[in-house]
Amino acid sequence: MEKIASFTIDHIRLQPGLYVSRKDKVGENVVTTFDLRMTSPNEEPVMNTAEMHTIEHLGATFLRNREDFGDKTLYFGPMGCRTGFYLLLAGDYDSREALPLVTEMYRFIRDFRGEVPGAAAKDCGNYLDMNLGMANYLAGKYLNVLEHIDEFPQSRLVYPE
Repeated sequence: MEKIASFTIDHIRLQPGLYVSRKDKVGENVVTTFDLRMTSPNEEPVMNTAEMHTIEHLGATFLRNREDFGDKTLYFGPMGCRTGFYLLLAGDYDSREALPLVTEMYRFIRDFRGEVPGAAAKDCGNYLDMNLGMANYLAGKYLNVLEHIDEFPQSRLVYPE
C-alpha cells in the first residue's frame, strides 16, 4: 500500500505552525485541509485528551458561529497523534489566508471562561473529559507561534522538505 500524504511529512523537522495538509476536489469544489500543529512532534509531550476535547468544543463552536466561515467549516478536530488539530474548509485557501481566522479562534479559546459549550451529558458522549484551564494555556502557547509566525528561521506556513 502507498503511504497516505500525511505520513510523508518529515515529522522530525516539523515544528508548530499552520500548514496546508492537502487540497481535495469534491465535484467542482475544493476542500482545504489545514494542519494546526500545536506541539513539536516527537520532541514535546503530546496534549492530553481533556484539553484537546475542550479545544475541539470551543474551536468548533467559534468556527460554526462565524458569518464568514460558519457554512465553510466542514470539520475541526484533533489529530490522532495529539500534536494538533485538522481544520477542513470549503474553498481553496493557503496558510496565510487562514492565519487571521485561526489566530482569532485561538484567542477565543485562550480567553474563554465559563461553561464549555456542549459539555453536558445530553450534548456530548464524554462530557466529563474536559480541562478548560489547560485548553486556555495551550491556546496561549500556540498563539505565540501564530502571532510571531514570520519571525522563525524555518517557515511555519509551509511543510519542511
